[in-house]
Amino acid sequence: MFLGTHRPRLDEKGRLALPARFRDELAEGVVVTKGQDRCLYGYTAAAFARIGEALRDAPLGSAALRNYQRTFFGSASLEVPDKQGRVTLPVALREYAGLDRDCVVVGTNARFEVWNAPAFDEWDAGNDVRFAELQEEVLPGVL
Repeated sequence: MFLGTHRPRLDEKGRLALPARFRDELAEGVVVTKGQDRCLYGYTAAAFARIGEALRDAPLGSAALRNYQRTFFGSASLEVPDKQGRVTLPVALREYAGLDRDCVVVGTNARFEVWNAPAFDEWDAGNDVRFAELQEEVLPGVL
């Protein structure tokens, strides 16, 4: 499970230092792909494979599904952390998410997100009110 908000920096080679508490779970590799809201999603290889299996038998008659799969799987990259716990984010993914130096890594349970820091800060500015309102919509009967 990926938890917390972290503020690492990309180095000059486009490497992201994974948060220390994520490193053991990602030691064998991390799959990074395009996410919604112009951020990147990071998954363990096993979690990404489960998503692939779930979508493998989905009906190909859905144009929306085909388009989603092309983007989600077509932009995915398997990266193995180096000894310092860094992974290289491919140029195309860095450009998509607007990543240059300052990043925010947000744990979101089974995945984590990598954001351009100013974009995340803008999103987060009004989040407390939205969060309170969303609980009733997203989690009825859970909390």
